[in-house]
Amino acid sequence: MLFVTLTGGGIWGLGIALSTPHRSRWVMLAALLAVVIALHLILPTGHPVRLVLGETSAPWVFLAGIAAVVFGYRCILNRLRTKVEEKQVETRTDAPLFSDTELNRYARHIVMREMGGQGQKALKKAKILVVGAGGLGSPVLQYLASAGVGTIGVIDDDVVDNANLQRQVIHRDKDIGLAKVFSAQTAMVAQNPYVTVRPYERRLTDDIAADLIAEYDLVLDGCDNFETRYLVNKTCVALGKPLISGALTQWEGQLSVFDPANNAPCYQCIFPQAPAPELAPSCAEAGVIGPLPGVVGSMMAVEAIKVITGAGASLRGELIIYDALYGESRKIALERRADCPICGG
Repeated sequence: MLFVTLTGGGIWGLGIALSTPHRSRWVMLAALLAVVIALHLILPTGHPVRLVLGETSAPWVFLAGIAAVVFGYRCILNRLRTKVEEKQVETRTDAPLFSDTELNRYARHIVMREMGGQGQKALKKAKILVVGAGGLGSPVLQYLASAGVGTIGVIDDDVVDNANLQRQVIHRDKDIGLAKVFSAQTAMVAQNPYVTVRPYERRLTDDIAADLIAEYDLVLDGCDNFETRYLVNKTCVALGKPLISGALTQWEGQLSVFDPANNAPCYQCIFPQAPAPELAPSCAEAGVIGPLPGVVGSMMAVEAIKVITGAGASLRGELIIYDALYGESRKIALERRADCPICGG
């Protein structure tokens, strides 16, 4: 027995000298014990090797039994410790999403039957991308931030111009010359420091559209050109993301929720091709009444909140046209086109 004890001590000491992990040292000792017991079982009584190893295997079997009990006990403890740690992680994960300040801020949402705490949590966890930080983007971004949407992305390659300030209310006179996405970010965080704003100072192009939109749950398009509108629509359809699109000119605005994944038409179902330039002049050419983007953009923000929370009935398969000059609004039913190159079939 002395020989085995010294051998075991030597293995342990060598492991310490070589900085061998504890687990490896215990494995080597277990292997030594297994070899000793095996030799006792294989060799005949009185064999010299058995005499050196202690003549009988009984103490080694007893030692192996104790080691097995200790090892099993440690395994059970480790498993229990792991479960406790997982429970602690779950507890931390289930910790309140909102500070007292946020609860007070969103109280008017939370008391509404259609929203409640679950709806506000959905907004907190939501990621929404807004394409364009101009006329429509301004109220959209302001109201999504103030409503408590957790992560808001905004992409635009333009800078604030003096002529924008007549209607693009998220920007200020001191922001002239500043990138719109950074001007908007500053205003949004000042309004609600509990939201995350991701500014992308660039034009949305085909090479980045899929990767960018894939990060978000919902897209709102308020851009001012058809090329980008069709790109956003195509990408949203491919990724199964709902799209809220708005447009305006002079005294009139319109919006709809395009969502083929939920049996609604896509943008290109309704507008198969871009109109001739003379039929769709820009705001600079045709003009636009200042408050109109606020009206339509606010309606887009409402639709976004409904889509995220599931409250009410969104404008899937419907188009609202608002005529500010005569104070009228019309709702038109929309249907998917079987021959649509984007979502047909």
